[in-house]
Amino acid sequence: MTFQEIKQTADTYFMPTYARFPVALERGENATYWDSEGKTYIDFTAGIGVNSLGTNDAGWKAAVTAQLDRLQHTSNLYYNETAASAAKLLCERSGFAKVLFCNSGAEANECAIKLARKYSFDKYGEGRYNIVTLQNSFHGRTMATITATGQAHYHTYFAPFLEGFRYAESGDLAALSELLDGTVCAVLVEVVQGEGGVLLTDPDYLRAVRGLCEQQDILLIFDEVQTGIGRTGRLFAYETIGVKSDILTAAKGIAGGLPMGACLCTKALGGTLTAGTHGTTFGGNPVACAGALEVLRRMDDAFLERVRQKGEAIRSRLSTFRGLENVRGLGLMIGADLREKTASQVANRCCEEGLLVLTAKSALRLLPPLTITDAEIEKGLAILERVLLEKGEEQ
Repeated sequence: MTFQEIKQTADTYFMPTYARFPVALERGENATYWDSEGKTYIDFTAGIGVNSLGTNDAGWKAAVTAQLDRLQHTSNLYYNETAASAAKLLCERSGFAKVLFCNSGAEANECAIKLARKYSFDKYGEGRYNIVTLQNSFHGRTMATITATGQAHYHTYFAPFLEGFRYAESGDLAALSELLDGTVCAVLVEVVQGEGGVLLTDPDYLRAVRGLCEQQDILLIFDEVQTGIGRTGRLFAYETIGVKSDILTAAKGIAGGLPMGACLCTKALGGTLTAGTHGTTFGGNPVACAGALEVLRRMDDAFLERVRQKGEAIRSRLSTFRGLENVRGLGLMIGADLREKTASQVANRCCEEGLLVLTAKSALRLLPPLTITDAEIEKGLAILERVLLEKGEEQ
């Protein structure tokens, strides 16, 4: 099919929930794509942080293909070696005791919400169900997780929203403390607010929140859907601040490109969700788990050190670009504000010039594959710098 044929078919049959760029991607190698017309692109998006090992990785393909040759799916009513091995490795690497596999970040956060509320119900009875999240946060698009999201523009169209969520300004410990009355069971935060603009949550604030939660037996939940699985140069971003939560959620890059999420918890919470209280048909799918095993096995200390080095190199270069300011991030999760052009203008022009980038509110957001090469980085940065320096009607 030509690009126009692909576009016409998609526009005819898909619900119009995405503002798509005028590109039909056809194949890729690591952080380089080719579209249906043969044009090349450098990928600074990784499928919004999903393709952690890039595209068409030989080791990942071999692991997934080997599992497909054995078994593509089995119900969670039965044991499966691949899923059990993935659970063991993830728990060992993360420092948590138990995990539930699901299919997305939103589902992982749904599990975390239910886990926190049931733990509190089992221990304190009814009425202790409120969860505090932060302004400018993003936790998903299901009814519960979109309610948990602390951005007003998401809270339209779909009323009535669920009760049981409160919002505090990030960094304002006094405001958060006032909300922690006897009805609160958990505080849910992102170590880095990704969709909110790639904003790092103050480590001292997170340490203080940890202390408040411990004093009042309130659970602390870290949403690491975007920051987890090596994205920040550590397996999880919480390792950079030395604060561990009671519950942690992950997804995006965990299976290297297959739909997968995970909700992890400490030993104290491990028996809370019993048979029948939660579940998922596709969670723990053995093919996705095979992908996750390959991803986790590859992310040793040397791999993560390279992620940190590449992130530092990119941020250093971006700080010299005339059109950018406030360059920030951890590892290969990078944000920057634009001085003159809008984020959408830059993203569109970059796409036209052969570079795929993301936006986060008014900021430019870069989430390259963790395996991106130095040559791919250089090529992509050259395109971005050229776009930023352009003068024209689009400004």
